[in-house]
Amino acid sequence: MIKDYLKLFRLPQWIKNLFVFVPLIFSKHLFQVEYFSTALLASLVFCLTSSVVYIINDITDVESDRSHPQKKLRPIAAGKITPLQAFGSVAFLFIIVLILLKNFNLQFVLFVGLYFLLNLFYSFFIKNIVLLDIFSIAAGFMIRVFAGAFAISVDISSWLVLTTMFISLFLAVMKRRSELNLAENSDSTSTRKVLQFYSKNFAEQMATVASAGVIICYALYSVSDRTISVFRTDKLIYTTPFVVFGIFRYMYLVYINQKGENTTEIMITDTAMIINVLLYILTTTLIIY
Repeated sequence: MIKDYLKLFRLPQWIKNLFVFVPLIFSKHLFQVEYFSTALLASLVFCLTSSVVYIINDITDVESDRSHPQKKLRPIAAGKITPLQAFGSVAFLFIIVLILLKNFNLQFVLFVGLYFLLNLFYSFFIKNIVLLDIFSIAAGFMIRVFAGAFAISVDISSWLVLTTMFISLFLAVMKRRSELNLAENSDSTSTRKVLQFYSKNFAEQMATVASAGVIICYALYSVSDRTISVFRTDKLIYTTPFVVFGIFRYMYLVYINQKGENTTEIMITDTAMIINVLLYILTTTLIIY
């Protein structure tokens, strides 16, 4: 039962909440205990809140999940956890979140509430609206970054915000592109309704625009006057190749290896991607600190 509940909470998806740490890393406070502990607690809040949303989504989509080749294995769809037990988990996690929120300022609390409402609207309405579904997914990542900045009360570069927006759009578009691959080999009733409004060619064109936006905005951020002034170095530009490789590697995995429906799975299972991310973090940390 414990294993089923952990699967219900979708612990692997918690990796997405590492976006909360972006402002911490680029604010030069990473190794200060007070700032790090606050960011860690903020990330936990988003982890638990996201689990609440995932559970609600699984409860509402239980019937459609049972006809999906992969989602049918989820605890509620598989009958391992009843909807009533799932609602009990929602209440339990929600109470913990409310308790943790007492440690944060009003801005952070508002962004957590915004994240929760956005995901609820996505689960019930937005996920079936073409383009708006992609932008809402991207908005979730951006909210994490802004919330991370508010949690530790630091400013964030406009270029970094734009980079986050484009990389969020990129991940959302690539998810749809991989779902189109899956839809070709499965019953149409087991896939998202919104996929009928997309095509592989359209998704690839959007991915090209989004990936270009990521690379250009990050490169400009690394050489901007504000960045050089804050970090007192212009060497952050040398981290750009890692960003470019990560984008190209992700596109390769989706286009060639037919992966990508689960963003988290790629990030924690692809060896090249893991090494690239670790090298990026190490290089960035050495340059900044």
